[in-house]
Amino acid sequence: MEMDKIWRVNLSDLSVKSEPVPAAWAGLGGRALTSTIVAAEVPPTCHPLGPNNKLVFCPGLLTGTVAADSGRLSAGAKSPLTGGIKESNVGGTAGQMLAKLGVKALIIEGHPTDGKWHGLYLNQEGLRIEEETETLGKGNYESVQILNERVNKRVGVVVCGPAGEMKMLTANISVKDPDSHIRSIGRGGLGAVMGSKKLKFIAVDASGATGMPIADPEKFKAAGKAWADALMAHGVSGSALKTYGTNILINILNEAGGLPTHNFTAGQCKEHDAFSGETMHDTIVKRGGNPSHACHPGCVIQCSQIYNDAEGKYLASGLEYETVWALGADSGIANLDQIAEADHIMDDLGVDSIETSVMFAVAMEGGAIPWGDGAEVLRVLKEEIAKGTPFGRLLGAGTEAVGKAYGLTRVPVVKHQAIPAYDPRSVKGIGITYATSTMGADHTSGYTIATNILGVGGHVDPLKKDGQIDLSRNLQIATASVDSTGMCIFVAFPVLDSAECFQSLLDLINARYGIALTGDDVVGLGKYVLTTEHKFNLAAGMTNKDDRLPEFFEYEPVAPHNAVWDFTPEEIDSYWNF
Repeated sequence: MEMDKIWRVNLSDLSVKSEPVPAAWAGLGGRALTSTIVAAEVPPTCHPLGPNNKLVFCPGLLTGTVAADSGRLSAGAKSPLTGGIKESNVGGTAGQMLAKLGVKALIIEGHPTDGKWHGLYLNQEGLRIEEETETLGKGNYESVQILNERVNKRVGVVVCGPAGEMKMLTANISVKDPDSHIRSIGRGGLGAVMGSKKLKFIAVDASGATGMPIADPEKFKAAGKAWADALMAHGVSGSALKTYGTNILINILNEAGGLPTHNFTAGQCKEHDAFSGETMHDTIVKRGGNPSHACHPGCVIQCSQIYNDAEGKYLASGLEYETVWALGADSGIANLDQIAEADHIMDDLGVDSIETSVMFAVAMEGGAIPWGDGAEVLRVLKEEIAKGTPFGRLLGAGTEAVGKAYGLTRVPVVKHQAIPAYDPRSVKGIGITYATSTMGADHTSGYTIATNILGVGGHVDPLKKDGQIDLSRNLQIATASVDSTGMCIFVAFPVLDSAECFQSLLDLINARYGIALTGDDVVGLGKYVLTTEHKFNLAAGMTNKDDRLPEFFEYEPVAPHNAVWDFTPEEIDSYWNF
């Protein structure tokens, strides 16, 4: 297969065609390319679940190479949850395989007119579309096993789970990892978009594919070594995440008073140690699991893990801080096994574990589920959401829908998307990111926790307004660029602290393509991405009034600092002055 092409699949007429890469897209990858294509080809006011929306998959600029932590795949569309543009990226194996097959972008268009479901098969021979029946209604784990047997065990899989089939707004797109565990293209309801197009899966077989073309192999090899060494030398990316995973943040945020508890009514949780990263690590080791696991080949950070149940049987992998927080502190479930089981079910259904778990806390406040009742949460996931009962469909519509249905005022969402695991009153920088992100409330868009709490890239006092807007803006610009490279966002920790590490990333890109990018070019790319996304959102009907946190943050102080959200609308709007 020749290198670098665009594949288009039209599900209205079941046509498949390849195109050369337009010159304007040649220097883009990952988020930069998904957002560029969505902005260029999707009408901003279209219905996200209608035939005019498109679902776009793009490997990053370095995805498919041997560079450490370069395995990400971006997906983009108009979000049915936020109503704006959406990009989300994931590890697993499909992104690297797409890149090795020379796929610059895979664009899914149209709607089937006959009500039939289809699967896509991509390999060195090309791309074909076939009707699919066997995997319909099945969980993601079973679907992956069926495709392992149908194609081969090495096949990369991108799959629409049962929630996506039902077009739930909490639905994500799931991706197989090297051990056939499930990784998620999370947030924003992209699984519902895939389900609306009745596309059950994409199976990618890169067997026999040659290595990625490298313009300057010697420089690439030298840069790759410097890059991997820098990742391993940093305290966060080199040891903390490898040992404890992202859940190391439970105790850190609890100490800082920024751990939202019982639907954002407090900033500390007295049961925090029951589900902390340290407790999770010890439990994993005791039960013969693996506290350090890679979600894609070539990952050296290895923040994932294999969590076994009390009998030593596999239960969950990639048990993230945000999910543990939302079920543990926010919903009051002080039982790590119940949290892990819920995470496994959510992976199998293909629902976003942040949106769904924050929704549970709101449902508890509304009286639909008793506070802290892990057994009932598990029942609801299996008997209501999985089966698409009326109650399950309400919950599957997300946090805001449940808050409205139960008449609540404390509904933690921005642009209709649930706020993740950091209280914006006591960690003010992340509040600016939540408010201004083009993606809705999204901690990864500009992770100010690094500088507000962890002291990475300097320090900005989390309880003061000073410097927060500049911090969030700079991190959002940098993140948009990192999301375009195919690198894991956790590389930002050493990049922020080390000029040499940042330079090695530039050297990798330059050696791969035979170009001469500078730091200014990287900043320029990030600004281009954010501006492109913002223009789409404005054209879709959003205004600056959508760049706001829920009102309750302004009049409900959060313990222990009695902090409130005190940025003026004019201050928030100044974020876009670039």
